[in-house]
Amino acid sequence: MAEPTVSAGYADNLLQFAVSRGADRQQLCDLSAIDPGDLSDPDNRVPLTQYVALMRAAKQLCDAPALALELGAEKDFKEISVVGLICYAAPTMGEAFAELSRYARLAAEVDLPGVGGRFELAWIDGELWMVDRRSDPNSFPEMTEATWSRFICETARHFPDAPFAKAVHVTHPAPDYRADYDRILKASVTFDSDRNAIMIDPSWLSIELHQPNRYVFGVLSEHADRLLKNLENAQTMRGRVESLLIPILHRGDVGMDDVAGQMKLSRQSLYRRLKDEGVSYEALVDDLRHRMALHYLSGGKTSVNETGYLVGFSDPSSFSRAFKRWTGTSPRGWKAR
Repeated sequence: MAEPTVSAGYADNLLQFAVSRGADRQQLCDLSAIDPGDLSDPDNRVPLTQYVALMRAAKQLCDAPALALELGAEKDFKEISVVGLICYAAPTMGEAFAELSRYARLAAEVDLPGVGGRFELAWIDGELWMVDRRSDPNSFPEMTEATWSRFICETARHFPDAPFAKAVHVTHPAPDYRADYDRILKASVTFDSDRNAIMIDPSWLSIELHQPNRYVFGVLSEHADRLLKNLENAQTMRGRVESLLIPILHRGDVGMDDVAGQMKLSRQSLYRRLKDEGVSYEALVDDLRHRMALHYLSGGKTSVNETGYLVGFSDPSSFSRAFKRWTGTSPRGWKAR
């Protein structure tokens, strides 16, 4: 698997912020080995290792230990990434979160345990939590800091009266700048936790965004799909398989033998290479159908029955059962939210 990357827009946001705080641009680029020309197109990719080096250099040159917290609090996500633009075009926070889960890799690729996206909602001990699933988060806690401060501060900026963060948990130890967490997040923080997560008020999911735009959503979503396909094709066997499956998913019969043949691999070789990435072929197909179904329904351009057909179900009742297994609700109930 190729080295994880972040979008150039994501990296450039950090670079510009550090320069605004007094850091020298050339020093930042030298210390992180980033070529400024690579940041000219926000859709370009920059190695994650260079982004980590840039963050460390920025903290040092700005003499700002809490710089990642402050970075996340500064700008709306839509100013940084196409993923943010898509989220802002959604009608509600809940649907925006679903799109974030789908496209988060376009902003930053991270290692994840098993199948699934980086972010998920989970009920734990009767409370709703927004969980960041990335593996080994303590190797780069600044990403946790910037992520949670962006979620919390952006919500507070646009919806000051809406309840959101009830508590914050992080897996890393409390740093020397512990007081900055209270100042910026304005929520109780638990360090050395078993999760990186925000306990949220469920009503947050129903907040209506100010200017949802289905047309813009569709245009941006198509653009993001192309970027995601390019990224996945370049990175993983799973991505290569999904890029082959998407155009034929509606056929229903998407057997492993046929896909392996198209890739000029034996069935056993494909099985082993997917296993090395922590996924089975069956789980890959099921997850792809799940994600594509949510994408079609979110776009508002297809009916429930049409969506079922597009993701490979000839029988509407089979699609409804699968959708309920994926989401806990029926496709019509999900679409009507």
